[in-house]
Parts: sequence; structure tokens; C-alpha cells
Amino acid sequence: MNIQNRVALITGGASGLGEATVRNLVHKGANVMIADLQEEKGQALADELGDQVVFIKTDVTDESSVRQAVQSAYDQWGGIHILVNCAGIAIAQKTISSKGPHDLGAFQKVIQVNLIGTFNVIRLAAEKMTANEATEDGEKGVIINTASVAAFEGQMGQAAYSASKGGIAGMTLPVARDLAKHGIRVMAIAPGLFNTPMFESLPEKAREALGAMVPFPSRLGHPAEYAKLVESIVENPMLNGEVIRLDGAIRMQPK
Repeated sequence: MNIQNRVALITGGASGLGEATVRNLVHKGANVMIADLQEEKGQALADELGDQVVFIKTDVTDESSVRQAVQSAYDQWGGIHILVNCAGIAIAQKTISSKGPHDLGAFQKVIQVNLIGTFNVIRLAAEKMTANEATEDGEKGVIINTASVAAFEGQMGQAAYSASKGGIAGMTLPVARDLAKHGIRVMAIAPGLFNTPMFESLPEKAREALGAMVPFPSRLGHPAEYAKLVESIVENPMLNGEVIRLDGAIRMQPK
């Protein structure tokens, strides 16, 4: 799918991987709706990038909130062609620790935001995509979800996060099969260690040590590299139903 003049909805688009994706898609000529809870950051990014970008405060776990975001993008530009799900949270908590068993509410919240929230946006955006005019290849939309290498090599303390990201990886193929007859492709990206807000609180030496774990390039990934892969997926119609690792060949150790 050609990105020029298409409409993209980016959840978690106010910062990190989502922000980089917003910037790149705008650069490529798309109109972009930022759907995020971070109102100040999201609006500032929209103001910076101009008329091609609109921010709407969105809770991906709330059906009415997502419906409003999807409808706003449709009303603003007449359709949704690209969905990139970047909204997510992470916690570190072992199954059993000196404080007792893993907090059930914390586990449920991670699943609710990362997995159920992702599916909530998929189903509502896909419904709008079915009304799009098809390309010459019969394509009406592209959906890209964010998994993680933790889906495959979860570390100690990542039970909740890994379960949520494993769910995203696991539903990629069946959702792609569901939406194939509508001309909608579904992909997932599994990033490794990326220089996102999750790592901003760490000292520089700690970030360097994490980067050194990556075989090559031996550094944290740049959000722009995630955004570049999003661009490639959108533009390549044969990419469908797959999870692509974007990790510099890292395989996470237990801790």
C-alpha cells in the first residue's frame, strides 16, 4: 500500500516507538491520528507536525473511547487505511517473591492494556477499513501490532508482560486469516531492546550495558528503526500473518 495520502491511526503515538512511527508516516505523506492517554505530549506532537496530524485522548481498554478515536479519524479524513498499535505498559514482578505471590490485579492490568487493548482497537479499526476502496491488489488496510522478544524469551519477572506480548504474537495469524477476505493484512513486530521512555530513567552506563548485550549492532535500537520497518510492511503487500523480530539477533537470557 502506498503511504501517500493514506490515513493512519497510531495508538501510543505520543512517545517512543509510536512517536517515531507518527513522524515517519507524516514524512511519507500520510494523515495521522494519535490515540494516546498522554494528552500533553500527544497534543504537542500534533501541534508540531501540523495539519496532517490530530491528537485524541484514548484509552485502548475502553470500547467507547476507541470507537470515538476511530470515528474521529474517519470523520477527519474519510477512512482508516493503516493501524499501528504501540500502546502498552510493562511491570517487573516475579511469580513469587519475598512480598508474596504476584499481584493478580497487576497481571490483569498488563493483559488488559497490552493484549485486550490491542485487540479492541484491531476489531473496531478493521470494521472501518472494510469500507475503504480497494487498491489494484484488492488491499483495503494494514494492521501492525507490537509484540516483543519477551513473547519468546521472557526474563525473570516478566510473566505478565511476556504473556501479553505472546498473546499478540499468537493472534497475528488467525486475525490475518479472519481479515484476508476483506483485503486487510495483519502483521506484528517484536522489538528487542529499544531506546524508549522505558529506559530513560536508567543511567547512561546501564543503557550502554544493555546495548552491549545485542550481537550487532551492539546498542539499543532507535525508535526510527521500528518506524522504518512499519513503513516497509505497509508498502510490501506480501507481508501478512507474520511476526518479525527487530532485535539485532539478541536472545534474552533468564535475567
